[in-house]
Amino acid sequence: MSTIYWEEEVETLPRAGLESIQLKRLQRLVARVYGKVAPYRQKMDAVGIKPQDIRCLADLSKLPFTVKEDLRANYPFGLFTVPLDEVVRVHASSGTTGKPTVVGYTKKDIDTWASLMARALACAGATSGDMVHNAYGYGLFTGGLGAHYGAEKLGATVIPVSGGNTKRQITIMKDFGSTVLLSTPSYALNLAETMDEMGIDPQELSLRVGIFGAEPWSENMREEVERKLNLKAVDIYGLSEVIGPGVAMECLQTTKGMHIFEDHFLPEIIDPATGEVLPPGQQGELVFTTLTKEAFPIIRYRTKDISSLCYDTCECGRTLVRMGKVTGRTDDMLIIRGVNVFPSQVEHVLVGIEGVEPHYQIVVEREGSMDTMTVEVEISDRIFSDEVKQIEQLTHRITADIKDILGVTCRVKLVNPRAIQRSEGKAQRVIDKRKI
Repeated sequence: MSTIYWEEEVETLPRAGLESIQLKRLQRLVARVYGKVAPYRQKMDAVGIKPQDIRCLADLSKLPFTVKEDLRANYPFGLFTVPLDEVVRVHASSGTTGKPTVVGYTKKDIDTWASLMARALACAGATSGDMVHNAYGYGLFTGGLGAHYGAEKLGATVIPVSGGNTKRQITIMKDFGSTVLLSTPSYALNLAETMDEMGIDPQELSLRVGIFGAEPWSENMREEVERKLNLKAVDIYGLSEVIGPGVAMECLQTTKGMHIFEDHFLPEIIDPATGEVLPPGQQGELVFTTLTKEAFPIIRYRTKDISSLCYDTCECGRTLVRMGKVTGRTDDMLIIRGVNVFPSQVEHVLVGIEGVEPHYQIVVEREGSMDTMTVEVEISDRIFSDEVKQIEQLTHRITADIKDILGVTCRVKLVNPRAIQRSEGKAQRVIDKRKI
């Protein structure tokens, strides 16, 4: 399989050359934010670090972390490094768990972002000849517009369909000949299910590759999406605080991690408890420093995503480090009677069981002083019509498998096909009813 590059020279640069670029950009970044952003300067002064102390890439670990609370404390524009008349666009989080986090972009930032998304699309084999069906949400969420400008930069034809109107989306995909699908993986499954209801065989469509992100998903879910939509599924990573989609991207040659675009984003893996930087291969919390952003650069941002870094040579020829699939988040981690539980672990169990659909919700409650976890699992139409005894056997099997793999006893409640609410964006996997 031939590799398609968008910026081949930098994507295949030997590590020494790449690190030389990173160091120069890091030194410029630290000097700039120290001079222009009081909160950064105060945090660096508090630990006795000056810009001139950054002499090598290892010195990055001397700098203080930035966390979401820092963004909220300086809401809305307190961490911007340019005047507002140089900011051409802002995006913001929903603010459902507190004040929204606001990010800004200069014209150059928008161009950089578009180039990175074009690079990401090329990783998935997309070219100017493709018809890109963009089902990420448009608006303050960075997914839709980030992917849109990248696809246009690539020269592809973009269908800015956004989320919702699933049957109409399928008709458009069929009639327009969409070849590349961009969406969350859970929405991809929703599309597959609706196609089935409409009597449309995915082989009637022209879809070749799906680029899925914005929520954690497992390898089993990848197989499910590929089988049901008749396409190659690849993973993309990004977050608004860093730039949006296009921070890292899986190539077509391997499923062993996403290439981080290191000339723009400097990654670290840390122990989430101690903040200590961990060696390559070890799993921990992903931390990013942006090297080229103008309006809203960020230093050592703690993403709360759990991943690892791999510096092995990739079959595609790219020398960029790869990050492992995100297996959970430090703040999504549930503690059930002393046991750490990630929703992705539950998903991994469910997708491996015949008769179970990859739609589920975890409901956590407190009964007296005891936490309880109920996993509501949607079953297939075939199982739904089976005898009670067989449904009981399936319930027992799921309960036992979760106990074996996660080490926690839970209740399993099988629900009718399509009973779990479908999502047009990120699926809500956990409902935590505890009053703690």
